[in-house]
Amino acid sequence: MAEQPTPFFRTRGVVLTPQDLTLSDWPERAKRAGLTTIALHPTPAAVTEFVQSAVGESFLAKCDTLGLEIEYELHAIGELLPRSLFDHKPHLFRMNDAGERVPDSNLCVHAQEALDVAAANAVAIAQTLRPTTSRYFYWGDDGRPWCHCPKCKGLSDTDQALILENRILAALRDMDPSAELAHLAYLNTLSPPEAVEPAPGVFLEFAPIKRRFDVAIDAPENRQHIEFLEANLRVFSAESAQALEYWLDCSLFSKWKRPAVRIPWAPEVVVADLAAYRRLGVRHITTFAVYVDHDYVTRFGEPPIEAYGELLCATLDSSEAVQG
Repeated sequence: MAEQPTPFFRTRGVVLTPQDLTLSDWPERAKRAGLTTIALHPTPAAVTEFVQSAVGESFLAKCDTLGLEIEYELHAIGELLPRSLFDHKPHLFRMNDAGERVPDSNLCVHAQEALDVAAANAVAIAQTLRPTTSRYFYWGDDGRPWCHCPKCKGLSDTDQALILENRILAALRDMDPSAELAHLAYLNTLSPPEAVEPAPGVFLEFAPIKRRFDVAIDAPENRQHIEFLEANLRVFSAESAQALEYWLDCSLFSKWKRPAVRIPWAPEVVVADLAAYRRLGVRHITTFAVYVDHDYVTRFGEPPIEAYGELLCATLDSSEAVQG
C-alpha cells in the first residue's frame, strides 16, 4: 500500500466547559472529526467538581475508550494563591500603580512565599486534574495587571508571568517528570519575554482573542498579532507551541451572553490560518468551543465540528509518512 502522510498538526483540539457537555456525545463528535484532544475549562474548582461527579467520570471514561487526550486549560491563579491570604500576608500580592498592595489580580513575583504557595497548589490541583498529555495550563488572571512594586515594576507582565510559570513547572516535575507548562501569550502578555528565559518545558500558547476573524491571522489587518507570534517563536520552540484559537467559540461571538448566536464559520479563513501556523512550524492547534452545547444544536442544528476537524487533518506532513 502507498505511504500515507500523517496530519501535520499533532494536537487537534477543542476547549470546553462542563456546561457544554450537555451535548453528551461531544467525545464521539470529536473522534469522528479526527480530533485528538478535549480540554476542560475554566477554573480548577469548577472542573474538579465536574470530573468528580458521575457525569464527569463517565465523560472521562468515554474519552479514554475513544483514545481522546484530556487536558485542563485553567484560569488558575486565584486558586494558586487564594485571596483569603491577603488579610494576613498582603506582601504576597501585587502592588498597584498607587503603591498599594491589592488582592485584585495575580501576585508579586518577588515574594518567594507567593511563588512557593502557588507552586504547591498547582501540584495539589494536578493530583485530580492531571492531563493525559503531561501538558499543563495554569493561567494568570484574565488580562489583568501584574505587580508594580519596586522590585517588579521593571519587569513586563510577560516576564512576571514567566517567573511564576518557571517556578510552577519545577514543582510539577517533581510529581510528573515529563510535565510541560504553557506560557499564555494573551492580551497583556502577547509581547515576548525580554528579561526572563523560559525554563526547558515551558511552551508557548498563543491566544489572539483581539484578532479579526473575517480575515486570516497573517492578513494585513492582523499584522500586529502575527508579529507577536513571530517574536514569541524567536524565544519559544515552534515544535511545542500551541495556537489557542476562537473559530468555534460561540461564547465570544455571543459576547459571553445568552441566548447564543450562530457561529460565523468561515472555512476559507481557517484554511489560511492553518497555512500560516504551519509556515511558522506550530504543530499544536486547538479552539475554544464554549456554548457549543445541547441548546446550540437544538437551535441551530449541527455545529461545524467535523468541518473543523477535516481542515486540521487535511494539513498533511509529508516528512512523517507512515508505511501503510
